[in-house]
Parts: sequence; structure tokens; C-alpha cells
Amino acid sequence: MMVLYFAGGCFWGIEHALRMLDGVTDTRVGYANGHTSDPTYSQVKKGDTGYRETVEVTFDSSVVPLSVLLKAFFILIDPERDDGQGHDIGDQYRTGVYYPSDSDKALLAELESFFAAERSRHEHFFTELAPLVSFYQAEDYHQDYLVKNPSGYCHVSRSEFEAVKALNRR
Repeated sequence: MMVLYFAGGCFWGIEHALRMLDGVTDTRVGYANGHTSDPTYSQVKKGDTGYRETVEVTFDSSVVPLSVLLKAFFILIDPERDDGQGHDIGDQYRTGVYYPSDSDKALLAELESFFAAERSRHEHFFTELAPLVSFYQAEDYHQDYLVKNPSGYCHVSRSEFEAVKALNRR
């Protein structure tokens, strides 16, 4: 099993979409790479903690290759936005992929290669690739939010959910 962290705007839709991939075995939403300890949602949404709404994704790379997981992520985000995603604006909604600092060189090389290719497709590119410095699990009501609240707000469109789901057939 491997673990990566995906910040893609509001974490509800990112979590819901990535769970649609065969091989994703677990997710947790939380806050990554800020500069306070044990932040709460009310603190993070003020935009001055440095945290990104982030989804911890545990996956079996023999079932869902890293490249498929990254393709799914880039379906869900607009890497040319530096101030959020969809109607969600603010630092906490910026995009990034964070890897455990002890990740092996092969994983880092694959991440860097994918990011270089993606970066070349865009005039402006604001999605960060960096080591995970910290991750704090979000409050319980945020976990699996769209499962608990199927008609809840989400910046991810239905067609984007379907496009991610379709990656299972490849």
C-alpha cells in the first residue's frame, strides 16, 4: 500500500471522486502543510494558517497505478488557478500533491515526471508538488461528507466524477 496527499480545493469532492477508483482502499480528509498545530476547520477557513484542505489517499499501486491516480486528480482540478477551485476561493483551496518525506526515489521520479508533463500543457501552473510536512485529520463531520450528504455542495462536476470513474476501465 502507498499513501499520497491530494489538495484540490474543497476536500469533499476530491475524496468522493478518488474513492471511485479501484485500488483506493482508504481516505481521510484533513489539513496539510500549515504552520499551526492541530488546526480546526474554523481556523483553516480564515486563510492564515497555511493549511490546504487535503485528502490522504491509501492505495494499492498494483490495482491503481500512480499515473491513473494523478490523471484522476488533474481531471478534478484547474492547475491554472492559484486562488482556489470552483467557487471556493482562498489559500486553503490551493492545489498540491504531497508525498511522505521518506518516499523512495522511484516514486519521486514518477511524480516529478508526471508534473513536468502536466506543467508543459499549461501557460500558468500553480499546483504544488512537495513533501508532506504535517497532516491533521479534519473533524468527523467532514469525513465521507458526500456519502453522508449526497446532495451536499461540491465544486466537482458530475461529468468529472464520471471521467474519474471511467479510468477504472483502462
